[in-house]
Amino acid sequence: MFMFSMFSSLMIYFSGIYVFSSKRKHLLMVLLSLEYIVLSLFMLIIIFLVGFESDYFFPVVFLVFSVCEGALGLSILVSMIRSHGNDFFNSFFLSLC
Repeated sequence: MFMFSMFSSLMIYFSGIYVFSSKRKHLLMVLLSLEYIVLSLFMLIIIFLVGFESDYFFPVVFLVFSVCEGALGLSILVSMIRSHGNDFFNSFFLSLC
């Protein structure tokens, strides 16, 4: 059971990395793939802590930081949509010139 859960969380991690590196047209897809990666890392942390029978203080801190990261990403997405009208990276970079 340990190897199956480890393998599944690593597959989730690598699929999130693949989506993050290949789908760079919309900011929302990038944010969703980052949250997917964070979720798989959380699963890996829980698997290791259960295996070593350790305390669960670090996953709570990890969840707090991942929620803060998600809220920051959504606020950037909302401000980008309000200022540019869409979430395309191409239109965002053209306005900086």
